[in-house]
Amino acid sequence: MNDRQTVSVIVPHFRDFEHLDVCLASLQAQTYPADLVQVIVGDNVSPEGVERVRAVAGARAEVVVVEERGAGPARNGAVAKATGEILAFIDSDCVAEPHWLEEGVRALKDYDFVGGHVHVLVEDEARMTPVEAWERVFAFDFKTYIERKGFTGAGNLFCPRSLFQTVGGFRVGVSEDYEWSKRAQSHGFKLGYAPRAAVGHPARRDWAELTRKWLRLNSETYRLSAGRPGRRLKWALRSLLLPASAVAHTPRVFTHPGLHTLGQRLGALRVLYAIRLWRMADTLRVLRDPSS
Repeated sequence: MNDRQTVSVIVPHFRDFEHLDVCLASLQAQTYPADLVQVIVGDNVSPEGVERVRAVAGARAEVVVVEERGAGPARNGAVAKATGEILAFIDSDCVAEPHWLEEGVRALKDYDFVGGHVHVLVEDEARMTPVEAWERVFAFDFKTYIERKGFTGAGNLFCPRSLFQTVGGFRVGVSEDYEWSKRAQSHGFKLGYAPRAAVGHPARRDWAELTRKWLRLNSETYRLSAGRPGRRLKWALRSLLLPASAVAHTPRVFTHPGLHTLGQRLGALRVLYAIRLWRMADTLRVLRDPSS
């Protein structure tokens, strides 16, 4: 595979203009030849209006309005306008490192589709909140997702456009990146990890942000098991054992190089046990009332 293929960068967006501006600036700073790169922002009808989105994008990106809600539909709508041989997916609140495109395209020599590395960004390294410290250890672990769980997050994903056309777009109402990755592999496509194709993603800062994320993920992963009693039982049992699993993950908190003080480690540890207990309780809620 030629390292100099054309690339369409797909950026889903919804009323996050400050982060979008930073993301687009990082895409302009790529080492990959700019004349081979098309950037498309799929805007999910931001209330401020498409002209506000276009004002932020300027000449750096095309803007496509996608009325169907959700990051998946926003990505699909942007892909529909893509002309590149390769699709590179990044979220609008992410910051691409300068070699991101170059390394992601290079990794497609060895795999059919790849996910890259995600650094967890915090506002102040010396004053992390407990949730930021927990996220620094446990969030966006794409290496584990890819090598042990068989899927990649859609916020750092590379694939040929022809592969995406074969697999189809992201679906709504389920864990879209997990479901898409599994669907791609069911077609015989090989997934790989590209550690040098790196982006930064801001950490969630407080408990409300963290639980909003897991409310959504719990419901989406439950829907993936719909109609599959054995798979649903496995999901429920694994979720109910989460508090016990926190014990096994405790050493990671004390050895992770991204935490710098004992206070940060203790804060991350509190969140680890609290979120595992919360997820167990939320699993019971979903099992009682899947439509909630």
